[in-house]
Amino acid sequence: MLHTILAINPGSTSTKIAVYLGSKPVFLKNISHPAEELKKFNRITDQFAYRKEHILKELTHSHIDILKVEAIVARGGLLKPIQSGVYRINEQMKKDLQEGSLGEHASNLGGLIADEIAKQIPNCKAYIADPVVVDEMQDVARFTGHPKFKRLSIFHALNHKATARAYARLMNHNYDELNLIIAHLGGGISIGAHCKGQVIDVNQALDGEGPFSPERSGTLPSGALAKMCFKGNITLDEVKKMITGEGGYMAYLNTNDAYEVELMAQDGDENARLIQDAMSYQIGKEIGALAAVLKGEVDAIILTGGISHNPMVVEYIKSMVSFVAPVVIYPGEDELHALIWNGLLVLKGQIKPKEYNESYMVK
Repeated sequence: MLHTILAINPGSTSTKIAVYLGSKPVFLKNISHPAEELKKFNRITDQFAYRKEHILKELTHSHIDILKVEAIVARGGLLKPIQSGVYRINEQMKKDLQEGSLGEHASNLGGLIADEIAKQIPNCKAYIADPVVVDEMQDVARFTGHPKFKRLSIFHALNHKATARAYARLMNHNYDELNLIIAHLGGGISIGAHCKGQVIDVNQALDGEGPFSPERSGTLPSGALAKMCFKGNITLDEVKKMITGEGGYMAYLNTNDAYEVELMAQDGDENARLIQDAMSYQIGKEIGALAAVLKGEVDAIILTGGISHNPMVVEYIKSMVSFVAPVVIYPGEDELHALIWNGLLVLKGQIKPKEYNESYMVK
């Protein structure tokens, strides 16, 4: 029996949707949301009805019969830290998504919209899979150096896990048999140490640490940052924007388009090439640190995400880390396919969905 599944992946300026019949895509759409339209909403959760109607309109326009959908799987948002897996969307999850337990992000809308649409379809269930707050960090990795601060696990868990499992299948292994270092290279950059199926250490990729990226500053010198904050001529919102949204390439080169920077470097712009190399250098250094976390026992280093299409970045990183383990490239990301795959495993009874409650939350 072929199951019909709808996947929903809300991003900051777009909503990606897909309908699959079994493992075959029958509908794919990237719905763009112009900045002038999004400015009408004070909070991201205020975009709920706007985005839901766009999704339903596109499905109707393409003659997709939503009454045949058996499961809706959405990108998970900023919830309380939880174990990896597929989760039923329940009232506690919706409450936390609406309130923004760890902050506001477009991905918070995924579960809310999926649940609302599923209510309109007989026997349809709504889920999220491997949200950004998946937390499998080992205890020793949580320390920062001061008890008022704690390292958090916020990363591209969905693509990390999907890529790791795809590589494991290719190598005729189970994911939990391998030690991998996976670097998701996109608008944000997250690099994780996967030890036998658990991400035991990873940089907080949203607004905290790690390499700088096209729009995020990554780790900044704490003393200099503290001094700047207390000069009195900068607001908290300005600092937050500097760290996330206006950092990295955006700060150095006035663009967050990694492909544009790649073309600038190819055309002989020495400054663009230097900034691109600096980002690549920081990525390589972070991978090297995680090789130490895995005590040198690394089966493969995997580069994924949009920037892994860039041969200059890939070759720079390889020159730094190929002595550790083979470097494998999975360019781009296919989070929609990963969502569909998780939903398919649930419908086939191969995995059991979890409940978003205290038993699966990480303290």
